[in-house]
Amino acid sequence: MVRDTCLCLHVQRAARALARRFDEALRPLDLTNGQFSLLMALNRPEPPPMAPVAELLAMDRTTLTANLKPLERRGLLEILVNPNDRRSRRLRLTEAGRDLLVRALPIWRETHGVVDDLLRQGGPDILRADLRALS
Repeated sequence: MVRDTCLCLHVQRAARALARRFDEALRPLDLTNGQFSLLMALNRPEPPPMAPVAELLAMDRTTLTANLKPLERRGLLEILVNPNDRRSRRLRLTEAGRDLLVRALPIWRETHGVVDDLLRQGGPDILRADLRALS
């Protein structure tokens, strides 16, 4: 019964399958789907503080910090001291980070189109709404 009805199990399985699909698509850019999402979360006119980024990505600050480090080492983002509060940090995409997103976005769009086509008519919008309701 649990195997057939557990929403948690089905969402976890779907999330893993989606992650693998996007990881494979983004592999030529040496980027994972999680790194893509993180870089996209920083793609703003003003460098955001860490807390709103962590909240958007449903991460705690420790996990976010661990995920930022390899991207910072690659020169894709910078971690800046917040001039308004020296205890907090702001996150800024570098030019290299923006350039990588420009190359990654068409791959993401194409992969997303394939995934959307796998869902029933109206499925992507209904699924997004249902997932937002759960989160």
